[in-house]
Amino acid sequence: MTQQQENFPAMKERICARLSALGQTHISDYLKQLNDTAQETMLRQIDTLDLSILDPECADEKRGSFAPLYATTLGEIAQNRARFTETGLAAIRAGKVGAVLLGGGQGTRLGCEHAKGMVDIGITRELFIFECLMNNLKRVTDQAGAYVPLFIMTSAENHNETQAFFAEKNYFGYSREHIRFFRQEQLPTVDPEGRLMLSAPGVISTAPNGNGGWYASMENTGMLSELRRSRIEWLNVFAVDNVLQAIADPCFIGAVIESGNVSGAKVVAKAAPDEKVGVLCLEDGRPSIVEYYEMTEEMRTRREPDGTLSYRFGVILNYLFRVDELENTLAYKMPLHKVFKKIRYMDENGNTVRPEAPNAYKFETLALDLVKLQKNCLAYEIEREKEFAPIKNQTGVDSVETARELLRRNGITL
Repeated sequence: MTQQQENFPAMKERICARLSALGQTHISDYLKQLNDTAQETMLRQIDTLDLSILDPECADEKRGSFAPLYATTLGEIAQNRARFTETGLAAIRAGKVGAVLLGGGQGTRLGCEHAKGMVDIGITRELFIFECLMNNLKRVTDQAGAYVPLFIMTSAENHNETQAFFAEKNYFGYSREHIRFFRQEQLPTVDPEGRLMLSAPGVISTAPNGNGGWYASMENTGMLSELRRSRIEWLNVFAVDNVLQAIADPCFIGAVIESGNVSGAKVVAKAAPDEKVGVLCLEDGRPSIVEYYEMTEEMRTRREPDGTLSYRFGVILNYLFRVDELENTLAYKMPLHKVFKKIRYMDENGNTVRPEAPNAYKFETLALDLVKLQKNCLAYEIEREKEFAPIKNQTGVDSVETARELLRRNGITL
């Protein structure tokens, strides 16, 4: 029986039984306060949600045995730059390269209640984060003389405004024909006791499911049908918050293609052993990323004979994946990671609460877990000062201030 054929009483009985089995009877009790129309609306929302995350057995995966993964270094890249670049440009001109902008995040930590890409970091002129990224992409497409199809992942919270913003800014001079927007999936949030929350009357609180679900979200929104009809063989996936992000970089693409690897990751050499950055490595013989808090003291300080750190190549969330290998990941359930966050909710009196400190858990998939599903991965070293200017905070480390300084050094007028 399809969801459309199922009558209201049967749907209510089925969902309430599921809620009871998951220890969420407070939601069933709340439903009784609503009229039939509001009940049905709420039940249909619940029916679209992945409640398996509430299962006590749903937990982060156990980690395996780590080993260093060495990179194609700056010196090696310099020696082969011309050849790598020409290989990459040929792939772009042949329509084999697409790009995916992970733009579902909000600019809350930057004092902006809109999509993070809409934050204006200019001083004497408007300069939006989205604009910086589009300018970076246009430099490549101008060089290639061909467009790179761009898929922009949004969230339920910012989908409409992101589309409207791009339209208002005339797509920052890029071809509208080569831009597609798609929503990432939402997952329920829970309080510290693991109970579902409300965000408004009759509405379960949800949050975006993290950056690791981007390919599955492309499938669920129909984007993959379009991708499969195209000639695209490689997808360059990148984060919204790095304004120096080099997108569809021909040299990077060429190096990965020539290496024979099915994926690639841009990395920066760690500035110090205790720098808080995830490191590309091997885990049980496959490419993986170990977070800084997962590293042992021995891993943090281990050095090679030449004195360099063994685990020294930090990822910047700029990956290249071969599409046929990504197809295989759709059959795999991505691990979920619980993150304690400040999440707006509706209290028992119907009041909207905006907490000043973390109060609830959201569940996220991570792009790094897609790397672990690949057969191999080329680590490609970049110059930090030229390609890594993340904006995560208003002030201090990785902030608007530090990004502005790096933009100036790279000749960008603010």
